[in-house]
Amino acid sequence: MSLDQIPVFSVLRGTMGMLTQRQKLLAENIANADTPGFTPRDVDQKSFQQALQKTMTGNQTGGAAMTATDPLHFQAPGIMAGGGGHSVGVIDAPNSETTLNGNSVVLEEQVSQLADTRMRYDVAIGLYQKSLGLLRMAMTSPGR
Repeated sequence: MSLDQIPVFSVLRGTMGMLTQRQKLLAENIANADTPGFTPRDVDQKSFQQALQKTMTGNQTGGAAMTATDPLHFQAPGIMAGGGGHSVGVIDAPNSETTLNGNSVVLEEQVSQLADTRMRYDVAIGLYQKSLGLLRMAMTSPGR
């Protein structure tokens, strides 16, 4: 069995991929802060969340439906992270101001979004590492 077949790893890997794409777009926005007529772009997180929901409920080919195997298990109303293997849509995301030359990049907003993206990426990496640790612990024999 590979890690690709375990839904939590697929979701976390997809989330990290989406956040990597977002960081690249934000860096591009910052690099074009002085380009006339430039409109900042961002990932379409709404469509990414919808794709994740379809995957987690099994509405997509190859999706992993969440099921309770024991009556005492909690029922998850929905997972709001990222999804594995989904393409990330890119949308125009103008900031709050537009300069006279038509550029709508506000550096403070872009830097704030970069910090948020980094924090979310760090959380995803931490969850990935903890999940690997739990998997390793489950695979080792008692007393080792």
